[in-house]
Amino acid sequence: MSVGRLVALPLLWLVRGYQRFVSPLRPPTCRYYPSCSNYAVTAIERFGPLRGPWMALRRLFRCHPWTPGGVDHVPDRDPTTGRPVPGTTGPKPYRGTPTDAETSHH
Repeated sequence: MSVGRLVALPLLWLVRGYQRFVSPLRPPTCRYYPSCSNYAVTAIERFGPLRGPWMALRRLFRCHPWTPGGVDHVPDRDPTTGRPVPGTTGPKPYRGTPTDAETSHH
């Protein structure tokens, strides 16, 4: 197990504890999909104990009563640089659904 993974484990335990013990006591108020806590788990697992929590914190600051919310996935990780890949946070296309290029009528 890598050092980054070991450092990330307590952060993951905190988020999972929130999901298990605190979240069920609160009314459902999520404005985004996936929920902020699920986003945090994915971000920490994908980007590690430094960038992952930073991304989760930024997501929490975007979540407020005046935001429209919507689908906001954790971006993909560039295998070369380890940085987020721009443009990969929106809805993921499902198999069998036409892409924008297939549906445009030029």
